[in-house]
Amino acid sequence: MTIANISAPKISIIIVTRNAASTLQSCLNSIYSQRYSNVEIIIQDGASTDQTVDILKSNSHRLFCWKSEPDRGIYDAMNKAIDEVTGNWVIFLGADDELLDGFSDMALELKEAHSIYYGNVIYKGMKCSGFMTPYKMVKTGMSHQSMFYSSSIFKSHRYNLNYKISADSILNMECWSDKSIKWIYKDYMIANYNHTGISSRDFDQLLKKNMSRLVFKHYGFIVWIRYKIREFKKLYRKG
Repeated sequence: MTIANISAPKISIIIVTRNAASTLQSCLNSIYSQRYSNVEIIIQDGASTDQTVDILKSNSHRLFCWKSEPDRGIYDAMNKAIDEVTGNWVIFLGADDELLDGFSDMALELKEAHSIYYGNVIYKGMKCSGFMTPYKMVKTGMSHQSMFYSSSIFKSHRYNLNYKISADSILNMECWSDKSIKWIYKDYMIANYNHTGISSRDFDQLLKKNMSRLVFKHYGFIVWIRYKIREFKKLYRKG
């Protein structure tokens, strides 16, 4: 049964692609199969050289908009896609991710403006994320694919392009310490998160350099102390 009515909030689904022909159609099919239908799909492609653009053309009648052009990296592409958003809520997917039924369940919960709703993902076959505390945010971060951002948040927050791999973590830190934003957890399984992307393979050296300062700034003294103790223990074990 399709869930659709004129009062249902529109959800903008942003997918950033680059040579994603092997997985993109499966990702799109997982969106098309959702019970919740008031969505717009925005795809920002980084001038792919495989068959990605052919797939975009063949799906263009079901996409709100798509572009294929050079960019300065994944977060530049995300910022460009945000400029196209007309929905009330925004969720980001990788081209190798797939939405699960929990997406449609969560869509019906999106009622409090200027909030971030978040749920769970399947990662390496296991349920991940769950309810977040400030310290858990520092330890594990949060999967983009589990998060629904109120589109109003992007009027004052964007991805910092200085962080080539971890700008999503920086954005979430900023949103966590922004007292105007409410974080709401719902125990739904939102997506099957593929862990082969660049952020799973590499670590942002700039984030590593600035992490202590950022933890103190966005999460406070107590969480910072716990973070420093954890880092000390890691160094001790290596020694």
